[in-house]
Amino acid sequence: MEIGIVGLGKMGGNMAERLLERGHSVVGCDLGPGPRERLAKLGGTATTSVTELTGKLQQSPRIVWSMVTAGAITDSVIREAAAGMKPGDILIDGGNSRFTDSQRHAEELKEKGIRFLDAGTSGGIWGLQEGYCLMVGGDKTAFDTASPLLEALAPEDGLLYTGPAGSGHYVKMVHNGIEYALMQSYAEGFEILKNAPYPELDLKAICDVWMHGSVVRSWLLELAGSAFAQDPNLDALTGYVEDSGEGRWTVMESIEHAVPAPVIALSLYLRFRSRQTDSFSMKVLAALRNQFGGHAVHHSEEAEKK
Repeated sequence: MEIGIVGLGKMGGNMAERLLERGHSVVGCDLGPGPRERLAKLGGTATTSVTELTGKLQQSPRIVWSMVTAGAITDSVIREAAAGMKPGDILIDGGNSRFTDSQRHAEELKEKGIRFLDAGTSGGIWGLQEGYCLMVGGDKTAFDTASPLLEALAPEDGLLYTGPAGSGHYVKMVHNGIEYALMQSYAEGFEILKNAPYPELDLKAICDVWMHGSVVRSWLLELAGSAFAQDPNLDALTGYVEDSGEGRWTVMESIEHAVPAPVIALSLYLRFRSRQTDSFSMKVLAALRNQFGGHAVHHSEEAEKK
């Protein structure tokens, strides 16, 4: 089959390569020359605009997959792609869009006769080799039509039709919320091990042994082992952690539906804390302890100089 992919970054570029390896045709669009050159070398057709991409798609119905940043950029890509598409064509959003945005996109495209799918996509940079877990909501006829492409991207049993528009991104949202909590748990455990009374503990070796029969074995643990193998003390990194938005949306949904999710919520808040070089709230705590109990405080470098 033929597909157009908008956004040939770490995910989109690898997805294009996986599809080409499996005999599909790919027309790709990216603003950067590097991703376009890579696609061309792999046998795909590279373009510089969404309008050019839709114009080069020959098969009917035309299928366009957006793999760009959620929000305004995705909105822009969908509008531009839809302008060059006809009734019956299929537009897929594989980015991390909020499910309410996907519901809106589906309604807007339905007015033009264009079928919409929201594809929650998990697999990261390893998806090229391992395949991408796909959670797909939206028009069922579009899902059936695009199935050969979706099956080529996914590993065995890694593809699920989740239901109406927005459901695919909703499932992916909760998936990422769970991921936040799992990562935080591993991070805390390894910090305890790092500060244990046994200074020679080999964190890479611990990851390896836990991967064999342990109840905490997982792909995330395997990736932790790879990180420790490259940098045993993680000296090259700072403890600054971003969030993509889906953890926030998961917590907001838990509040909306009165579902307690304290672990996921706290893992999100700790990411916020990681970005503070000197937390004001911690300064307040230190000041309060000093005020009521006379507990010692650590002065800032500026205060020491005065």
